[in-house]
Amino acid sequence: MHDRLLLRSRHVPSEPPRRRGASASEPEHDRFGMLKVFFSVMPWGQVALGVTVLTLAGLVPWGTGQVLSAMDRQIESVQIEGSLTGESREDLEAQVSKWVGRSFFATDLADIKVAVEQRPWIETAAVRRVWPGTLEVEIREKKPLAYWNDAQLISRSGRLFQPENLDVAGALPKLSGPDERFEEVVSLARGMAETLAGRGYGFAGLKLETRGAWTLVLANGIEVALGRDQVQERFRRFLTVYEGQLEARADEVKRIDARYTNGVAVKWKQLGQAPGSNT
Repeated sequence: MHDRLLLRSRHVPSEPPRRRGASASEPEHDRFGMLKVFFSVMPWGQVALGVTVLTLAGLVPWGTGQVLSAMDRQIESVQIEGSLTGESREDLEAQVSKWVGRSFFATDLADIKVAVEQRPWIETAAVRRVWPGTLEVEIREKKPLAYWNDAQLISRSGRLFQPENLDVAGALPKLSGPDERFEEVVSLARGMAETLAGRGYGFAGLKLETRGAWTLVLANGIEVALGRDQVQERFRRFLTVYEGQLEARADEVKRIDARYTNGVAVKWKQLGQAPGSNT
């Protein structure tokens, strides 16, 4: 009996002490606590705004396309604007009319601009839509500066173009020379024309022969031989002699040779009127 009582009273270890407020479900509370913290610090206003912006950004192209589709119609007419001299208004209208009947909004205006600017006389073309169904094309023509080798025109921007109706350009200076020296001829001609205009003389043309000799032509028809070398110096010498001794008798002069070192040689229109061959 005593043995049985001893066995029954054997010491059983007690549970470890718990922290105040702790319970067996604490891990689950911790997880929910973290979620509460996460949701409490999220900038929900900014998130909502971002979602709204993204939604609208996706809807705007769709909405715009729907509106344009509803408003779209065919191109019905063409209107050409601008002062035209060399270009034919009728021919331009005929060319642009190829786009009549196409979509007012879907037609690429850049294609029309490129096509129009390929015409010889056209410098620039501005194309725009005019509601409800008109294409308006504003034209700026090239301004011719001179003829080149009697076959092309030189624009004021210094570029060559070759329209079929060269004569429309009217009375312009005539420049000529090898094509590979085009820019050199134009540059020298500009300088001489400005110098002559500053002294009240007209410029009619400049020739560069294949062998390299230069010949200046005045508006009164007088030719001035400048040779191949020292062209600028000879040009200045010609001006000095012309202003001092020949201007008063310019209507009698046919040709002036400025290739001499001291002075110039003059060829008169009628030998009987000339006091001498050299000046």
